[in-house]
Amino acid sequence: MSLHDPADPSLLDSLARMGLLRDGEVPRIEALTGGVSSDIFRVDLPGGPICIKRALARLKVSADWFAPVERNLIEVAYLRYASDVVPGAVPAILASDEHGLAFAMPYLAPDRHPVWKNELRDGRIDLRLAAQVGDILGRLHSASARDAALPARFATDEAFYALRLEPYLAATAARHPERAARLSGLLATTASTRRVLVHGDVSPKNILCGPTGPVLLDAECAWFGDPAFDLAFCLNHLLLKTLWRPDHAPAFDQAFEALTRAYLARVDWEPAPALEARTAALLPALNLARVDGKSPVEYLTQDAQRAFVRRAALPLLDTPSASLADTLRRWREKSHG
Repeated sequence: MSLHDPADPSLLDSLARMGLLRDGEVPRIEALTGGVSSDIFRVDLPGGPICIKRALARLKVSADWFAPVERNLIEVAYLRYASDVVPGAVPAILASDEHGLAFAMPYLAPDRHPVWKNELRDGRIDLRLAAQVGDILGRLHSASARDAALPARFATDEAFYALRLEPYLAATAARHPERAARLSGLLATTASTRRVLVHGDVSPKNILCGPTGPVLLDAECAWFGDPAFDLAFCLNHLLLKTLWRPDHAPAFDQAFEALTRAYLARVDWEPAPALEARTAALLPALNLARVDGKSPVEYLTQDAQRAFVRRAALPLLDTPSASLADTLRRWREKSHG
């Protein structure tokens, strides 16, 4: 974290437009770290600290990766919708600034809301919380499948392609030309499947372990589309973290199973086996994407770790499992091979 220039006129103007600043007030502003697609600030106001999020046109990664900044408005719409469906599962929107493409939400103190990724890194693998994540995601998907207003409201195909399909699937296809047809087919299936409101970034780094349960952050990729993407995206991280913290691999497997069970128990908008099969087909593509796409995970630093991901994922990509349990089994077999 670092102090931000308190004289930044654009940030101060945005705060003023949201009605959060009094005339002449210059609050303490602290830039928070962790995100690649937005600037995030802690702003200390007389009534207490809040958090401001502002979208970036160029993401903070080594590859050239651009995305429409209007996604900030989409995130606000998603958080408001999700808060109505599952109160407490996402941060509340305190105010939004459409002109400055920024919004304000409560500042959730790290001591009471640790990041799930950090908990997993430190070996605190709470199976109940994993199940809660799956349950919340399933509840949000189920409710959204029945809301006739959402397909038009979240017709964000361009942004979803720029933020997810191109950097993950298209970029990985370019790195694996022998699998380009397979990866392009998965991209096309995902892009054309429209059943629920998708969060788009259900990752442990975007989930806080709150006092009453998980809190999902960073919904700027929200899109009315394929629920398999959300489920596969999150499960992918639980698989990859077994390479980051191999001593905890059995617990990560249990978390994978707990999240999957809780989620599938909520699937009532389509046959659960069909959704599970799409997820199992997409998952190895996302495995590869996190070592060979535009956004590689930062914690797989060794060539041997990245080689294992390719060795485990490529057979699953070529011959997908029909179930996530079988995907996990085959992944685990590679780790013992």
